[in-house]
Amino acid sequence: MKEVRFFYVPDAATATELPTDEAMHALRVLRLKAGDEMMLMDGQGNYYRAEVTLAHTHHCMYAIKEVLPQPKQWQGHVHLAIAPTKMIDRMEWMAEKAVEIGLDELSFVNCQFSERRVVKISRMDKIVIAATKQSHKAWKTQVNEIVPFNEFIRLPHSCRKYIAHCYEEVPRTYLFDELRKPSDQQDALVLIGPEGDFSIGEVKTAVACGFQSVHLGASRLRTETAGLSAVMMMQLSKEP
Repeated sequence: MKEVRFFYVPDAATATELPTDEAMHALRVLRLKAGDEMMLMDGQGNYYRAEVTLAHTHHCMYAIKEVLPQPKQWQGHVHLAIAPTKMIDRMEWMAEKAVEIGLDELSFVNCQFSERRVVKISRMDKIVIAATKQSHKAWKTQVNEIVPFNEFIRLPHSCRKYIAHCYEEVPRTYLFDELRKPSDQQDALVLIGPEGDFSIGEVKTAVACGFQSVHLGASRLRTETAGLSAVMMMQLSKEP
């Protein structure tokens, strides 16, 4: 059976041509031609079964044959906020895997001990789109610009909010246990610090702003591993 080819087209319902990057992949790599079938995704919960109508140089035009709305694969809104690592490839790897697991929103925060204070969101978004297509996700993860820690924790997050850290002097509970507690609120946000952890002042300020102090288990994790663990816990906690 031939593998279905997925392409990300945000305005798939109204457009008639693949975006340039997607067209190049369709024509040069997959060598699609008129009459071939492909599947489009708009990142908003819809698949579109389409047929190539024109394949020429840099242009790949299509006609939609069927609209296929997709139910969301998990309950609630899964949001990870994380301080980017010094080596950005580690953060890109984490973003790719988190999207494959299932992530609604990815935010970056600039903390006191951060070693990286700039993230190229356009590059990160391309990685997210590739992971969305590879894992056949109908919903695309929202990627946000990096913001200062003190600004982020004061944003109006209407969800269960957690800050994961390693300070024993600040009482902590296990994140997964907290997520599994019955709640009418399905949305969750977990905040992960930089390689040197948050400062203890940041932790206390976040708690004062309504974040719950948690840990991710007995092992001390790298930033990207902690982020991925948090996403996995948020996903597993939503299973029956």
